[in-house]
Amino acid sequence: MGYAHDYAAAIMRRGRVPMPPADFVPNWADGPRKTKFYPGADTVPLPGHTVPPGATVGRGLGPAHDGPERAFDLHTLSGMLRDSYGLTGRRLGVQANTDLDALPFHPLANWSRGTASGGGLYPVSIYWVSGPSGPLPPGVHYYATRHHAMQRLLTGDVSGEVREALGVAVPAAPEDPAAPTAPDVPEDPAGPGASGDPEDSAAGRAAGADQFLVLGIKYWQNAFKYNSFSFHAVTMDVGTVVQTWRIWARAQGLRVEPLMWFDERRLARLLGIRTEEEGVFAVVPLRWQGAEPRPAPPAGTAAVRRRDVERSRTVLTFDAVTGMQRATEEHAARRPAAGALAPAAAPVPDPRLPAVPLPAPLPLDADVRTALRNRRSSFGRFDAGRPLSAGHLASCLAAATAGASLGGDTGTGTTPVAGLYAFVGHTEGIPPGTYAYDAAAHTLRLVKAGPPGTFLQKNYFLANYNLEQTGAVLVPTVRTRAVLDTVGDRGYRVVNAVVGAISQSVYTAASALGVGCGVALGFDNVSYTEELGLERTGEAPLLIMMLGNERPAPADFRHEIA
Repeated sequence: MGYAHDYAAAIMRRGRVPMPPADFVPNWADGPRKTKFYPGADTVPLPGHTVPPGATVGRGLGPAHDGPERAFDLHTLSGMLRDSYGLTGRRLGVQANTDLDALPFHPLANWSRGTASGGGLYPVSIYWVSGPSGPLPPGVHYYATRHHAMQRLLTGDVSGEVREALGVAVPAAPEDPAAPTAPDVPEDPAGPGASGDPEDSAAGRAAGADQFLVLGIKYWQNAFKYNSFSFHAVTMDVGTVVQTWRIWARAQGLRVEPLMWFDERRLARLLGIRTEEEGVFAVVPLRWQGAEPRPAPPAGTAAVRRRDVERSRTVLTFDAVTGMQRATEEHAARRPAAGALAPAAAPVPDPRLPAVPLPAPLPLDADVRTALRNRRSSFGRFDAGRPLSAGHLASCLAAATAGASLGGDTGTGTTPVAGLYAFVGHTEGIPPGTYAYDAAAHTLRLVKAGPPGTFLQKNYFLANYNLEQTGAVLVPTVRTRAVLDTVGDRGYRVVNAVVGAISQSVYTAASALGVGCGVALGFDNVSYTEELGLERTGEAPLLIMMLGNERPAPADFRHEIA
């Protein structure tokens, strides 16, 4: 067993056995920025983008569409980044979170984004590696979220270096242009893509691309608050970003397929970062308008020389975080074979358990931009006097199932690794109780009868939610140890990315439905394991997603900036 097994066990026990350093207190006055800072870098403002008619949340969460796939251009890239990680407005509402007294002050203002993030810290760094088919001179850019702009970090075509790190390459052009040959795409262990064409697979898409989004995690941006727990939280943040992109892109006939297995140190060297400080978690090849596959030599000596200027005077490291980075970057380029996750598949709910049928999911007709910009955490505003409808619950359960398929080379498109449970308290037409969700039958199966409110509130650590007031609390589970046994320690990143993607899907669906939603990690995992009877299956409850109607006419302030 690797280091990730020990870390996963510590995460599950942390409600009873605190992770070291147990006496840690964040130094808020010396905290980092919620972004990286590259002084002197050339900045290119990104253009506007109009969401086309029919780009609904339902389409974004639905199956792959028939017909030709649209290609990205600068306008669609800009829109996707703005609606996911860009700042879209200022929020100031009366709610139960602990930071409420600070929000009226501009330096501590809460700026809304379409994507959720643990603690609202947003530690994901987004880099754009642009090849010759792009609208700008080839190079490496950093997405500056506060300015909705690209900052140039390196000039020159290094797309070949990214493909080499991914383990793919574009073949040389045939000698006779009149008789072109098909690209010699290597067999992809992740299997064919949505079209069934091997060249549409994860590796095939990368081999034919010269535009890439690369996602890093700057650990201190989160660890200054969450210390050793940080790695667990930030790996979910990767999933929330990628899933926002997948929903946004699919709603508009585009595709986003993340790659999580690659030579991480090679990409870190290219980006001019140290993996001890910033891990590289995912690469997204973009099918670009007018792009043609062409060979590009690896750029083994090219690297970003600009450095992020840290705000904090004191930057701490935590053994658990550096240990997990070290463990999960080892063998990172060994992409698992197709179907490798099969031994770690989520168990099917016991068909002998009493079944409670659900209504069909409601149509999610809100356009994807509106839903993402309206997304927010409820923070104590749930009202049990206004029960959740069964249709709303059914829709959010279906959205969670859709989010569990992360695509790319994660293996989760063919092997579902996430289970789903529901603590139902105040939902019309569904008796209070604890249920397992049977996605194939779209049915709840009763695990334990009776109102769950007392259990939920007793095992929640914070004071920003009253879980007894929720309509339902959804709990995604994964057989984490089985995943690690099957694909190694890097599988921890896949597990948590999937869970993050599930939470983003539920957030987005709830926003489209006008239902309150909140997601939290501060609960006693051991108690949930015992309450759900998960010792037998080896499933680990990894977060809780609260749903319900909110109190009417809340005191709220919003100022849109995008």
